[in-house]
Amino acid sequence: MTLDRARELLSRQLSFGGGYQRNGARLVLAEVAHEHGQAAVDTLIAELKLDSVFGFAIGEHFTTPGKK
Repeated sequence: MTLDRARELLSRQLSFGGGYQRNGARLVLAEVAHEHGQAAVDTLIAELKLDSVFGFAIGEHFTTPGKK
């Protein structure tokens, strides 16, 4: 997944708000972490203000279900 696509998906999650969208955002960030690293995740959290909307913290580690 490209970072532009991740931004698009996360923006969509933000527009809906709520708990279910938080889980979707976590999955997107897990994929970004896998493909682009933690720095890219931290940049998206700061850029899209995911910390204030979903409570994600810069430096937080995201994984897909079943992976550690």
